[in-house]
Amino acid sequence: MTPLRLPDGRTGWLLTRHDDVRRALADPRLVKDGLLSPLGFRPQLPPDIYAATAQNMLTVDPPDHTRLRRLVQGAFTARRIARLTPAITAVADQLIDELDTPGPHDLVSKFAFPLPITVISELLGVPAGDRDSFMESASIIAAGAHRSRELPGAMIGMIGYIRDLVAAKRRQPGDDLISALISERDSGDQLTEDELVSTVYLLLLAGYDTTANLIGNGAWLLLDDPTRWSAVRADPDQMSQVVEEVLRYESPVQLGTHRMTTEDVTYGGQTIPAGSTVLLSILAAHRDPGQYTEPEAFDTARERSPHLAFGHGIHHCLGAPLARLEAQVAFTRLVSRLPELRLVEGFAPRWRASALMHGLDELLVTTS
Repeated sequence: MTPLRLPDGRTGWLLTRHDDVRRALADPRLVKDGLLSPLGFRPQLPPDIYAATAQNMLTVDPPDHTRLRRLVQGAFTARRIARLTPAITAVADQLIDELDTPGPHDLVSKFAFPLPITVISELLGVPAGDRDSFMESASIIAAGAHRSRELPGAMIGMIGYIRDLVAAKRRQPGDDLISALISERDSGDQLTEDELVSTVYLLLLAGYDTTANLIGNGAWLLLDDPTRWSAVRADPDQMSQVVEEVLRYESPVQLGTHRMTTEDVTYGGQTIPAGSTVLLSILAAHRDPGQYTEPEAFDTARERSPHLAFGHGIHHCLGAPLARLEAQVAFTRLVSRLPELRLVEGFAPRWRASALMHGLDELLVTTS
């Protein structure tokens, strides 16, 4: 654990040991307060836009968190997600058709990002023609302070789009999650209009960015060592275990969204004062030798050991079953359809500039 200076001048505390991070994720003395960044960076937004981005289950505490999570958790049960396998496979195969041409191709922009965007858009009812512009805005928002000049405009545009979409769904409901949330809002008055918009905002962003990173990071790890690619081709039944090791080794999230201490708390013998910002390093926790044997090795045969890629406690990722399924389908279809896929000679990974997310800018591949 170490103190560090935040962009707004305050002192924050960074936890890196696995046990400390896991305990902090579930510690009720560490609360969310609606801030939008893990590093204390607050973009300058009109009050109505800020309200419509900071009132969802990721940024609030019980009892509001409990109420908001309950409204959407039915859409993400393991049984319901499993039914999506044929649809996800169809999307993956359509994208692979475009990759199965003379390259090089960027697997991040042509496969890792479009796959989860298409899936979450279908679940929520986002029209197909809107998804490219949504992806661009979402990438700016995910970058946070690293694209600070563009961030307010992207957030204002995103909230405006969601409000228009909600209005359209009110006029003409569909068989989608946004229409279901509108029904809860309008008939049962179980959430405010800002909570409705903020929940859709969260589901759109969280439903694609982390999964895109998971797919991109995993594809790179498998392709970086041809023996790994050959091994999963020979035994695709191990794909679930492969996904878990990717989640540990190159987690799609590097910092958990920040918490604030409501009283003095002690981790690793160090006391953090009340009112402090606490940051949780998921990547560091996953390389803790006190938790994992040979943590610096990517080992798909590793005995099952718990990781924190989807969080822990009441804020554990609601979409974890969907992310796991999308990654399993993505890797399975890639090794099956494109057995000769490989990295472009000389490719060196470059990670996105983001304090929160952990993913590649691009992944150049070829089959020729």
